[in-house]
Amino acid sequence: MKGVSTDSVEGENVTLEDLKQKMAEFAKERNWDQFHSPRNLLLALVGEVGELSEIFQWKGEVPKGLPDWKDEEKEHLGEELSDVLLYLVRLSDICGVDLGKAALRKVELNAIKYPVKQCKGSSRKYNHLIKNNSSESS
Repeated sequence: MKGVSTDSVEGENVTLEDLKQKMAEFAKERNWDQFHSPRNLLLALVGEVGELSEIFQWKGEVPKGLPDWKDEEKEHLGEELSDVLLYLVRLSDICGVDLGKAALRKVELNAIKYPVKQCKGSSRKYNHLIKNNSSESS
């Protein structure tokens, strides 16, 4: 968000709650709540994911840490990642979903879907993993 002060969070850990409050204030100050329906926010999020995808388009696989990327490219990546995060946080707020709790629950569910013994080192989807007990269902 260009023009938004980050002084209050500089050097601190930023929480989803911090972002949620900042985004709510940002929208309220501009009278944008009227436009922030779940549908509109979702479509904006999809658009931002598209912009994020364009950064990687045609680059092939890139190594972790992006060692060959210029500082400007990494900065642009950070901006697009931030746009995706901010729209996601705003969408979850408007929908009344506690994103942090939902994410932690999803990690727990994924741990059940992807038991270490069956999936370690494998990229197979959970429904293609060999189960020890054939009566297990997902």
